[in-house]
Amino acid sequence: MASTDIVIIGGAIVGASIAWFLREEGFAGSIALIERDPQFTCSATTLSAASIRQQFSIAENIRLSRFTLGLFRELKKRFGDDADIGFREKGYLILAGPEGGSILEANHAVQLAEGADIVLEDAETLQKRFAWLSAKGLSAGAYGRSGEGWFDAHALLMLFRKALKQRNVEMITGEVSSIRREGDRVTGVTLADGESIDAGLVINAAGPNAGRVAAFAGLVLPVEPRKRSVFVFEARERFEDMPLLVDPSGVWVRPEGSVYITGGAENEDGEGPADPADFDPDWSLFEEVVWPTLAARIPAFEAIRPGRAWAGHYEYNTLDQNAVIGPHPEVQNFVFANGFSGHGLQQAPAVGKALAELIVHGAYRTVDCSPFAWQRIADGRPFRELNVI
Repeated sequence: MASTDIVIIGGAIVGASIAWFLREEGFAGSIALIERDPQFTCSATTLSAASIRQQFSIAENIRLSRFTLGLFRELKKRFGDDADIGFREKGYLILAGPEGGSILEANHAVQLAEGADIVLEDAETLQKRFAWLSAKGLSAGAYGRSGEGWFDAHALLMLFRKALKQRNVEMITGEVSSIRREGDRVTGVTLADGESIDAGLVINAAGPNAGRVAAFAGLVLPVEPRKRSVFVFEARERFEDMPLLVDPSGVWVRPEGSVYITGGAENEDGEGPADPADFDPDWSLFEEVVWPTLAARIPAFEAIRPGRAWAGHYEYNTLDQNAVIGPHPEVQNFVFANGFSGHGLQQAPAVGKALAELIVHGAYRTVDCSPFAWQRIADGRPFRELNVI
């Protein structure tokens, strides 16, 4: 039976970030990073829309993303001169209808207090800033002038994974099928092929599968996979000033090279967990919801040419659509890094840093993640993020 000091379940961006920052913070013990999908074909990391924003309603979420933004600005220093994730700092534009203006205004106040470069503008001003935009039905919009945009998720993940190979982190391909627990401690994990690994500490970074992994240890985590479709299309018009636009309906769109990508039409009312094997995009959403919404908001998109599409699963926290970070209060050597509900990719490096600080130094130092602690799950006390995209 193998033995390691720390087992991290999930080797995509969250797990890889935790392992990398453990070494950065001086952890000298053994680390095993377990990943069931080593090509990341079905990973939430690589199937995401790969963007970063500061437009959240909760200060702690802004702080997490701002830490990652800082990392982006010093990639070459941390990972070498060839480090490049194609970061396009083009901003977010989050639009509000008549009933959403007050929420946008409250969120904006929080963002300004955290130092985010976001401007809140009325519909007339937005129309002047973005000539291609129809402001019909809008009350306001929040636009990130800097510190927001999109990037290559696979490139970011590979920077971390490649760096880990030089840092004595064992990369294991396999799927955890059970977790051994004795009283108030977990003692190890067993893989689907029968291999057992003793562990001093287990970190759940299993993404959409995190609720199931927690259940292996007899713990409750209200996180489940939700399917989201992303559609690619071509248009005659190229808008070089286009940020990632989020319509009040929830439909979003952004440029991607010579094409555009869009999504966000899913209705969460009554929605349940995704079939683990279902990665088929829902074209009816594009035809019935997305395209009509785009055509109304950006008139030039009345005539477009649909291209390919893909679907991915992301980890949805059914309590409050917010992260669960830190140790379980009763099983303290089981640590959560889960439930990001669509913003895990952009917050992973910050969470990696935070958990590494907690494990190595006994406290959060850079970003205090204690508001994300698991105890709110037991208490039924939501720490709700209003700006979920």
